[in-house]
Amino acid sequence: MAIEIKKPTRRQFLIAGGAAAGGGLLLGIGFAASGPSRREQAEAAAAGEGERFVTAWLKIAPDNRVTVYVPHSDMGQGTITALAMMAAEELDADWSLVTAEQAPAERAFANEALGNRFLANEDVPPMLKGLTAAAWHQVAKFMNMQITGGSMAVRYTGQHGMRVTGAAAKEMLVKAAAARWGVAASDCLASMSMVTGPNGESATYGELAAEAANYSPSARPALKSKAEWKIIGTARPRFDIPGKVDGSAVYGVDAQAPGMLYAAVRLAPVFGSKILPYDASDILARRGVKKVVEFPAGIAVIADNYWRAKEAALALDVEFDAGDKANITSDTIFAAHDAALDAGQSETDKEVGDAATAFAAPGAEIVSAEYRVPYLAHACMEPVNCTVWIRDGKADVWVGCQDALGARARIADVTGIPFDNVTLHPLLLGGGFGRRIPIRAGFFDFPSEIDWAAMIAREVDAPVKLIYTREDDIQHDAYRPAVTARIRAVVDADGFPVAYENRYIHKDEPGEAPHIPYAVPHQSIRYIDIENPVPRGPWRSVAHTQHTFFSESFIDELAHRGGHDPLEFRLAMLKDKPRHAAVLKLAAEKAGWGRPLPQGHVHGIAVQQSFGSIVAEVAEVSIEGGSPRVHRVVAAVDCGEVIHPDTAAQQVESGIVYGLTAALYGEIGIEGGGVAQTNFTDYEMVKLAECPAIDVHFIDSGEALGGLGEPSTPVISAAVANAVYAATGTRIRQLPFKLHDLKPVSDQFAQAAD
Repeated sequence: MAIEIKKPTRRQFLIAGGAAAGGGLLLGIGFAASGPSRREQAEAAAAGEGERFVTAWLKIAPDNRVTVYVPHSDMGQGTITALAMMAAEELDADWSLVTAEQAPAERAFANEALGNRFLANEDVPPMLKGLTAAAWHQVAKFMNMQITGGSMAVRYTGQHGMRVTGAAAKEMLVKAAAARWGVAASDCLASMSMVTGPNGESATYGELAAEAANYSPSARPALKSKAEWKIIGTARPRFDIPGKVDGSAVYGVDAQAPGMLYAAVRLAPVFGSKILPYDASDILARRGVKKVVEFPAGIAVIADNYWRAKEAALALDVEFDAGDKANITSDTIFAAHDAALDAGQSETDKEVGDAATAFAAPGAEIVSAEYRVPYLAHACMEPVNCTVWIRDGKADVWVGCQDALGARARIADVTGIPFDNVTLHPLLLGGGFGRRIPIRAGFFDFPSEIDWAAMIAREVDAPVKLIYTREDDIQHDAYRPAVTARIRAVVDADGFPVAYENRYIHKDEPGEAPHIPYAVPHQSIRYIDIENPVPRGPWRSVAHTQHTFFSESFIDELAHRGGHDPLEFRLAMLKDKPRHAAVLKLAAEKAGWGRPLPQGHVHGIAVQQSFGSIVAEVAEVSIEGGSPRVHRVVAAVDCGEVIHPDTAAQQVESGIVYGLTAALYGEIGIEGGGVAQTNFTDYEMVKLAECPAIDVHFIDSGEALGGLGEPSTPVISAAVANAVYAATGTRIRQLPFKLHDLKPVSDQFAQAAD
């Protein structure tokens, strides 16, 4: 359904942006480390007659309705509802009066002031004491943006932002009520969006909002204990579901603007190619075609409808000079991995004990294995799109992305238009998984469709909607890297590792992905980073997807080699990791580990900690037609606390299905310098009929909040691979499973007998 999105008036922006009108209160975390306060910044930018803008994120209107403005995108993961629940809990709001929406792409709705204080380690709220320097830096960096990724929205913005916001707002409302009635604030009670006094006085939050706005929010408001929670931990109806059911939800691809044109692209098939001279006269003569535009990655055709633009782009007679990049293939890429590993020059990731001496010891029993995984695309369901309108030195952008402020900055950078003259209208996005983070930072440096849309739109005097075909998307993504790892262990007489070594290609992020939780006294984990033209970017669970497959497969190899039960083998090395042991035991118990299964069915198990959560999965698998058939997956999850039980389970289920697709089918192959796959015909997804039954169980550990959008994804590939070994005796060290013709052990015996 096409929805017309018009540019808001200044007053509409004030209201939609969260500014309180008619005496309401808008509150966020305005702990400015330096420079103008959040209130001063906001009022300078958006002050209007009769309007009050205290800070951001939480608005209490005179009619007692509460609106929570969430500085994150909701890609279906329930972020907007969950964060609203966390704010409303501490506010003691009547949930029936609460609503939430995505915050505008304005600096006032990011949290750089709080981030700066985190980074400086000043005025730290008590619940944040004890974070490591690395954790401080991660929190600060995250709070400086509106980025949605790394499973961080609930555990950072929710825990350290929304809860504090709600609690601070409640304190302000109570102070206002106490001052109005001439009583002590300690004698007033806030509950269900109302404050009551010691002498029977009462007032709604909406009635108190204007007076409350005169107080400054506390940097350290008192937070509720878990025993006091009434909203957190309950399954509240999600705000986004009705619109997705009745079709009123507006995605980026739905955007419309007056006189809008459409752009389709002809992208260079080989990464890094140059456009050779071409003649576009035939294309320009086509009905509805307005212009042909070159940009660094290819050529765009702009027309009055998308079909005409797409057909003209496909018909364009153009060639690209790939140079020596046309010689790059998956084979040459993996050969380069092998050569780099053979050379032995690596950088330190983690060193514990003295692994080198352990491996060099006379008579050391060494077990070795090599693993590899291919590039993967994101394959979001919604076509990649971005609508840009450039006029009068200003730009309007309509897009669904994972960092609205980042996208706005990208448009300003590409067009040369000042940041303040760029207005970004954030819309829903039909999948992200890292595909729609418009960044050029850290290990990821790639232009996106937002860059191209801006370059194309500046060539015409009209709004232009750029839409990728599925082929454009699959063949011009920023891919999860292909990785090779060589792992070795020195084992003792009982088969347990006393030394562990991992040498792997690509250091794509700092953190825990290649690290193992097991008590191995000597560990040497090192990496080698090599370059090639294939663009790489963040993918759901990032490096954990590769390394969990590697390390948990290898641990399983050691277990079987030593004649140990894979579960008991892991537990024996997790004596000092009770949370890991707990999820393993729970998953195994719920799956029926060790009990009889249907004929031909086997179990595989794996565990991993990522994004602050620990997940164990048991996969029940059989071999059918040479491939694994996954019948059931049992997941046990310790994410500290569960904010929204239904959404939490759904995210774990979603991550398992996404990871299972990658394990069974996922492969981006490089041929002649470009991507061989084109569409879902050869970049397959798990279909509904193949989807296993999934049981999810949570452990309420009370530990720090962990993420949920990503941690279940990496575990499934190892769990299935370990089940495949149990069924076939074949150890899969290269994904996807479709590359291997598998036979159950019973069939192998039958063939041997014949």
